[in-house]
Amino acid sequence: MFSKLSEVESRYEEVNLQLQKPDIASNQKQYRSLMKELASLEKVVVFYREYKKKKQAYESNLALLQSEKDPEMRELLKEEIKQMESEIPLMEDELKIILLPKDPDNEKNVLIEVRAGTGGDEASLFADELFRAYTYYCQKQGWTVKLLSMSEGNVGGVKEVIASVAGDSVYGKLKYESGVHRVQRIPKTETQGRIHTSTVTVAIIPEQEENELKIDPKDLRIDVTRSQGAGGQSVNTTDSAVRVTHLPTGIIVFCQEGKSQLGNREQAMRILYSKLAALEEEKKRKEASETRLAQIGTGDRSERIRTYNFPQSRITDHRIGFTIHQMDAVMGGELELLIDPILTHYQAEALKNQAQH
Repeated sequence: MFSKLSEVESRYEEVNLQLQKPDIASNQKQYRSLMKELASLEKVVVFYREYKKKKQAYESNLALLQSEKDPEMRELLKEEIKQMESEIPLMEDELKIILLPKDPDNEKNVLIEVRAGTGGDEASLFADELFRAYTYYCQKQGWTVKLLSMSEGNVGGVKEVIASVAGDSVYGKLKYESGVHRVQRIPKTETQGRIHTSTVTVAIIPEQEENELKIDPKDLRIDVTRSQGAGGQSVNTTDSAVRVTHLPTGIIVFCQEGKSQLGNREQAMRILYSKLAALEEEKKRKEASETRLAQIGTGDRSERIRTYNFPQSRITDHRIGFTIHQMDAVMGGELELLIDPILTHYQAEALKNQAQH
C-alpha cells in the first residue's frame, strides 16, 4: 500500500511541474486533462501527508518516552501515544479505501430518470414524490438540478421525468440508486384501507460528451411538434417540442421543457448520447467476469432494490438488508440515510475482494 501511495505522491509532484510549463498552459485540452488528474491525486496526497505527519509524531513521542524522566511529562506522552494508536489504524483504513480502483464515471454529472412502473396512478404519484426527494437531496449537496423532460400522469404525478444533475462526484454518490423502487401504501381513493403495491424505476446515467460516442445522422429520426401542458405563454403557440428516435435501438427521447426548438433538440441529443453510452455499458456488464463486474457494475435496473412502506414508515434496502423507520426525513430529501450505508457496504466489499486477491 505504501509503495503505491509513494507513486501517487511522485505523480502529483510531476503533474504540478508539468502545469507550470508554458507549452502545457497554451494547450487547453492537455491543461484541462492535467488539472483534472491533479485534483484527483490531491485528495490522496493531502491525506497521505497528514498520515505521515501523524506517524512521525507518534514515533517521536515513543522515543521521547524512553528518555523522559519527569513523571508528569511521561503521563502526557502516554496519553498522546494512546490517542495516536487509536487514530493511526483508522487513517490506514481510510488510505486503503482511497486507493481502491475508481469507477472512471464517479466524477461525472448525471441524468436522473424516474419512471412510473406497475400500479397505475399510484406509481405516477410516487414517481413524482421520489423525484422531488432526489431534487431536495441534490440541492442540499450543492448540486444543480435542471429539468430536461417530463410526462405528466393522469391524476397528477409523473409518468416519466428526466433531469440533469451537475456538481462534485454526482455519479459516485447516486449510482446505486438505479433499479426498481417498490412503494406500499393506502391510496387516497381506497375506501377499505387496503395497502396498494406499485413500483417506480430509477436510472442514474453518467453524462457523456458527444465526442465519446459517434452517432450516424442516418440512424436518427427527428420530429418537431407543438409543446403540450402547462409551461407559460410560449407553450402551444410554436412547434418547439422535439422527439428524437434512434432507429437501431428504438430509443425515443422527447423534450419540450425548453422554449426554443434548438434548445430542446440539444437537450434531447444530450439525453440520447448518455442513454446509448449506458446501453453499451450494460452490454459490457453482461459480458464481464465477476471481478470486472464488481468494478463497473451498478446493479441491473430491473432489480428491486428498495421498498417504501408508508403505513409503518419503514424503508428497506434489499441489497444489504438495511432498514430504517424515517419515511418523512427521506422523502424530505435526507437520502443520505440510505445512500451512505450503501456506499459504505460496497466499499467494504471492494476492500474484502482486494484482500482476497
